[in-house]
Amino acid sequence: MTQYKTIAESNNFIVLDQYNKFVEEPNAGYQTEGSLEREFIRDLQAQGYEYLPGLNNHDALVKNLRAQLQRLNNVVFSDAEWRRFLEEYLDKPSDSLIEKTRKIHDDYIYDFVFDDGHIQNIYLLDKRNLANNSLQVINQFEQTGNYDNRYDVTILVNGLPLVQIELKRPGVEINEAINQINRYRKFSFKGIFRYLQLFVVSNSVQTK
Repeated sequence: MTQYKTIAESNNFIVLDQYNKFVEEPNAGYQTEGSLEREFIRDLQAQGYEYLPGLNNHDALVKNLRAQLQRLNNVVFSDAEWRRFLEEYLDKPSDSLIEKTRKIHDDYIYDFVFDDGHIQNIYLLDKRNLANNSLQVINQFEQTGNYDNRYDVTILVNGLPLVQIELKRPGVEINEAINQINRYRKFSFKGIFRYLQLFVVSNSVQTK
């Protein structure tokens, strides 16, 4: 029996390092990428993920991120405070990918000074009570880098894009999706999308 390594799990979901789906019906190969995407999103919704069909651009992503962090931390940022929080910490222009990753794993609490002078810990994640974190899914997010790109499916945790999924129809080589992810990572992932921690590729039959 094949053994797989568990990457992450909770009461509602589990992420494996590899998953192979054996399809008995030959006509499954005619399933389109669009129908695969819709089916996958429905599965996530059934597990409690909130689907945001209209969130497909940078401004909408940042607006949702602000709402989710305000909810998590029970605060309300003024427009000026939010801009400063982005510039000082969350989307600091000088941050490298390593520094973005460190903020997810180690430095996910920031002492922010509000305009009235009071200081409060702002959490990106609640690692003690996982149920406090919001799980959302978006699709066809548009990002412009060296090329114009649309990402298939992205999972947001408290508004931060942490998991990127690229889907191909059955019969398409899984390496095509891997190459697509590598191209996105090299040429178009920027800003808040630099927080991505996990990439998943699937052609319905094989998932990595």
